Amino acid sequence: MVQVAFLGLGNMGEGMVNNLITKGNLDSPLIIWNRSTNKSEQFAAGKNITVASSIEDAVTKSDIIFSCVSNDEAITSVYDVALKIAGGVHGKVFSECSTIHPDTTRQLEKITKEAGAEFVASPVFGAPAAAAAGVLVFVLAGSKTGIDKIQPYLTGVMGRQVIDLSDDPDVGKALTLKITGNTIILGMVEALSEGHVLAEKSGLGTENFEKFIAGLFGQSPYLPYSKRLTSGDYVREHPLFAVDLAAKDARYDIVSFRLRHIQNPACVHTCMNANNHRHALSLAKSSGTTLPVTEIAAQHLASVKEKMGASGDITSIYGILREDAGLPFIEKK
Repeated sequence: MVQVAFLGLGNMGEGMVNNLITKGNLDSPLIIWNRSTNKSEQFAAGKNITVASSIEDAVTKSDIIFSCVSNDEAITSVYDVALKIAGGVHGKVFSECSTIHPDTTRQLEKITKEAGAEFVASPVFGAPAAAAAGVLVFVLAGSKTGIDKIQPYLTGVMGRQVIDLSDDPDVGKALTLKITGNTIILGMVEALSEGHVLAEKSGLGTENFEKFIAGLFGQSPYLPYSKRLTSGDYVREHPLFAVDLAAKDARYDIVSFRLRHIQNPACVHTCMNANNHRHALSLAKSSGTTLPVTEIAAQHLASVKEKMGASGDITSIYGILREDAGLPFIEKK
């Protein structure tokens, strides 16, 4: 029997967990952990789920541990605890699905392997709606043994496709692809927002512009994102792609790892240094290129954060551009 655990119940985690318990053919109830035990218990009510009292509890009882949390600092804190459990983690598989910096992923792989466990970098493409529908795209790198063990829970369960980078020994490549891909999404929202504002200001009308989007890009994410703008869904109480997460993907503001000489996994969290490196922008700089669209969109995300705080969404860029053009942030219906 294989015991599976899932750490993290954010917008993505909830959908992934629901698909694991309904389509994953689990041998036993899924173990979940979240920082808020109350949220975990409410979510688990009536489902094939066991709520862990702690990270240690979840990892000790499990063979495969999926995780999907908000940022580098959060996942580092999780691993700092997970890899120190009594009895050790030898033979366990850790599948890390968060969007974090490639250097963070490389360090997590290092300390996980040193602890005797398998590590698989498993970032995902797809919004919370895709997580709920089980159509995420997984990017996998790392232990081939670990990948074989998690495969039954990916395609047809939590996802629709796997991009396998396991032939490359550098697990950071999976996160490089994820971060690079997210610049495309950010650029798409920026371009859609600019186009809709121009359509309204020029007299063309957003309805006609959206007809063009539907005709040319109807089978792509462009149309759903466009509809979020035109329906006013870029202002919401609970963001689908929170401004802090979008900004994190563009800018690596939280932590940067320089931990090559650390022997004790317990040091991972406390020995981090904040060099204010950026996610996508630091990757571009180190590669000898630039990301002008990402830089502009990141400035607009900063304006969203200033205006809306934590409730800002990536699509709220549209409201910022509307105000810049002399339009109200959101049209009153």
